[in-house]
Amino acid sequence: MAKHEKRTDGKHAQLAPNPIVPGWYADPEARIFEGRYWIYPTYSAPYDEQTFFDAFYSEDLAKWTKVERILDIDRIPWAKRALWAPSPIERNGRYYLYFCANDIQSDDEYGGIGVAVADKPEGPFRDAIGKPLIDRFHHGAQPIDPHVFIDDDGTAYLYYGGWGRCNVVKLKEDMISLGRFEDGSTYAEITPDQYVEGPCMVKRKGLYYFMWAEGGWGGPDYSVAYACASSPLGPFDRVGKILEQDPDVATGAGHHGFIQAGEEEWYIVYHRRPLTETDRNHRVLCLDVMEFSEDGRILPVKMT
Repeated sequence: MAKHEKRTDGKHAQLAPNPIVPGWYADPEARIFEGRYWIYPTYSAPYDEQTFFDAFYSEDLAKWTKVERILDIDRIPWAKRALWAPSPIERNGRYYLYFCANDIQSDDEYGGIGVAVADKPEGPFRDAIGKPLIDRFHHGAQPIDPHVFIDDDGTAYLYYGGWGRCNVVKLKEDMISLGRFEDGSTYAEITPDQYVEGPCMVKRKGLYYFMWAEGGWGGPDYSVAYACASSPLGPFDRVGKILEQDPDVATGAGHHGFIQAGEEEWYIVYHRRPLTETDRNHRVLCLDVMEFSEDGRILPVKMT
């Protein structure tokens, strides 16, 4: 299959065995840039050591190559610690990377969600605005876990939020400033039932599949659930879980991204904790098939 082709035969690629890369990584976001599959994860370590991002790319979903330190905390003047949850997107020939830093616990602390920019998918990325893009608790949502999504009409949205609350904002064409909704507001709350963190948006056949992580990230019950809506703003009524621990395979499976490699060829990329590990930061990157039923539901993912 040529690099830019999309598979239409309904078959799936031969995937790398899980975990797909060595090392402790988490919170992966996946994209197709310049004909390659890319995964952008968190470097999973204690917060004071979590100060850079690596990325991985593949031509075929089987062999992955690491690009080290695509963004380092030294290039973010306002960040002090705890970089995590990167979310990349391409627009107008440039690459934007949204991320969170400093793990702020209140509006009295400085940090939140930032944005970096580069001319290539592998970076090097640099801080785009010299300050956080979102630095306050709106509607009770901790400003963490950004996920960027560009709809078919060109509207760019940034979903984010921890502490059991999820917001969405519009991004202007420049991708580094916030727009407004029709009612004049900047921050819209869209929290589904049992939402915890890690939002992710997929659009398929005109439907918006909004997914998120449930449970505690450090424990075995971390998992992924979803809702469907006819609008990117919801309302999102929870359908159920699609990814959770398997006592024969791994625990703590969650905070995911996805790859659409063909018209109906979907993969979920996520992190999980090997059964041999008890350290909450010992998380690995995994890739499995994600399938839909004939009536449009996401089928439970079988971890391999």
